[in-house]
Amino acid sequence: DDHESCGSSSTSRSASESAKALAKPRRPQQAAPSDPDLPPGYVQSLIRRVVNNVNIVVNNLILKYVEDDIVLSVNITSAECYTVDEFWDRAFMDITAPDLVLRKVISFSDCTVCLDKRNASGKIEFYQDPLLYKCSFRTRLHFTYDNINSKIPAVIKIQTMVESLKLSITDQQLPMFIRIMELGVALYYGEIGGHKDGESEEAGSPAREAVASMPSAEDEGEPKALAGQYSNPELYLQSGEEGEQGWVSWAWSFVPAIVSTGEDEGDEGYYQEREEGGHPRSPQQHTPKDPVVSIGFYCTKASVTFKLTETQAESSYYSPQKVKSREVLCLEQEGITIEALMMGEPFFDCQIGFVGCRALCLKSIMGVKDFEENMNRTEEDAVFFSCGESLSSKGMTYLTNSLFDYRSPENNGVRAEFILDANHHKETYTEIAGMQRFGAFYMDYLYTMENNSGKDCVGQQDFSGGSKEETAQPVQETSVKRLVVGPLDLRLQSSAIHRILKMVACALDHEYEPYCKPEPDVVPDSRTPPSPEEVAALEEFIPTRLTCLTLLKVTISVSMAEFNLLDSLLPVIFGQKAPTAPLNVPAFQPVRPLPAVLIQVDKVNLEHSVPMYAPELVSAVSSLSQPSDNLLHHCYTHCYLKVFGFQAGLTSMDADGSFLPLTPILPSFSTALYGKLLRLPQYWLWESHPDPNNRSIAQSQPGNESRRHTVRAMASKCILGQRGGVGGRSGRGRLSMNMQRGREAFVGWE
Repeated sequence: DDHESCGSSSTSRSASESAKALAKPRRPQQAAPSDPDLPPGYVQSLIRRVVNNVNIVVNNLILKYVEDDIVLSVNITSAECYTVDEFWDRAFMDITAPDLVLRKVISFSDCTVCLDKRNASGKIEFYQDPLLYKCSFRTRLHFTYDNINSKIPAVIKIQTMVESLKLSITDQQLPMFIRIMELGVALYYGEIGGHKDGESEEAGSPAREAVASMPSAEDEGEPKALAGQYSNPELYLQSGEEGEQGWVSWAWSFVPAIVSTGEDEGDEGYYQEREEGGHPRSPQQHTPKDPVVSIGFYCTKASVTFKLTETQAESSYYSPQKVKSREVLCLEQEGITIEALMMGEPFFDCQIGFVGCRALCLKSIMGVKDFEENMNRTEEDAVFFSCGESLSSKGMTYLTNSLFDYRSPENNGVRAEFILDANHHKETYTEIAGMQRFGAFYMDYLYTMENNSGKDCVGQQDFSGGSKEETAQPVQETSVKRLVVGPLDLRLQSSAIHRILKMVACALDHEYEPYCKPEPDVVPDSRTPPSPEEVAALEEFIPTRLTCLTLLKVTISVSMAEFNLLDSLLPVIFGQKAPTAPLNVPAFQPVRPLPAVLIQVDKVNLEHSVPMYAPELVSAVSSLSQPSDNLLHHCYTHCYLKVFGFQAGLTSMDADGSFLPLTPILPSFSTALYGKLLRLPQYWLWESHPDPNNRSIAQSQPGNESRRHTVRAMASKCILGQRGGVGGRSGRGRLSMNMQRGREAFVGWE
């Protein structure tokens, strides 16, 4: 009897445990911890210390990408990642107070990048010169934590330094190189590899998570109906997403639980509170904010050489073909900086700058031996473009506040501060500050997202358990690109023009299909006009993309042609076949003095504004019967050009490569031009938009604003011109001419 009673009690106990196990919901695979900064246990702290000091060495790394006839390969002889101390020397380190910093270095040795072309059978007939040959560089990583128990760094800084970068591109590699760049752009904008925005399931997954975590009042009945099957809304999501897990999630499931970061503790606390009858803590209440990520690339000297190839015939039929390349053009740069700063999706900034840049002609072009060694041409004759200053005179300003600058806060034990406010950013990183740091070129691209209350939502992730009827507030997006080009000198000679056009012809000599063809804009037959609330929101703020370009001290000279081979280049550029007849190239003889037209400009400002979401905006505004002037203004693309100190004249180049004093034809003057173009004009049906105020929705509108233009031309015994009338923005003025006897001709316009 005792045995039977014990068996029955054990059976009933096991049955009750089984029932409790069935009643207990399945633990989610990825549940957020209740507190991500809890102190870890001894084993976890030991493992973390080991992970922080792991050295990774990779030898003979080969990466290859194949598409159509393109074969891109990257070969790295050795790559090593190790932990360093505050002096960036190899050491065994751990995250300790008060610094809370971890530093690492990645060294790459002998990196070679090859770009070849294969035939229809998949074989490479002849190998091109490598794009990059045996280049070594190093990367510094700097992680800053808020406290010693933080799992995710608060600040991540990754920066790469290259002393010398020598790139080589042949005429056959140029279209393939452009193709790869187009691939990167298409992947960035999601034009390939998936559906469009709104159609992709992956793009909609964050929205589904938001709906599940904070259901609205209208959908409140659906979670209640599912409460009997899924006690946790996350289980409902994961049940439908289990089949969508990739191989990374599958592989991570085999990692032992000893390296967990606290998820299990969070799960136990979650279910313990549910069993005790309490309310579970929301897993998203302690979600950490987005870290500040800074990525940088720095190069002391870089050069890009453009080469023309020609096939050499071999004596034997079975001998492989050999290709001989000839350098024709070289672009040299000094002090290159590329920096990106981001904090989540609402803030992104990218800055690019050069200290100095110049382009020069090399050897011969299409049989014209204009810069061969036996021609005894000077380097001043070969340089046709120069901008900025030399690195020796400017100094190491391009490394300012980087991990390779000994004066940076990170190298002096100070935590760096980042500007994440849009207004403060624009006040700090001005065009003048950019030119003082670089000198040749400076670009600043800033994208921000703010809520309607005017406060930055940078890094904010508000998942507080508020009312279910709470909805997301609309945000205000801004995109500003500012480009500044320092003092530049451009000399358009026959040698430079032919080399530039040859590069354009080689870039267009391909049969690649575009990754994404633009779809025609089809106007729907019936469109619902926006509600008054939506119109009021549009009146308050409309996101736009603003681009500002500034040119300082521009000098352009156009010289007389010394030789002309455009008959074989222009047909290829305009989509025709190149002539097969051999070129009759005469012997090159430099012409000195060489007449030229010289143009000098003190400053040029160009502003271009376009709506950020033009199709949606135009579709909404065009459906209104009487749109306001503000809404119509944002439906246009606006362009505003200001020119200061423009003058042109005649000069000539002497044997030393310098120009004689300028003989002015157009004396110095300033002017401004304005134009606007209507976006998506097919959306506007003028017959369906009666306007009682007789306003016309013009597709384009030019404008001009200037004080005075004067043209001077030498002529025998005649004078044309006198002051004209008064003009305005519309460009309508009076032109008066008066003929008298004299030696100069004047045409005046005001």
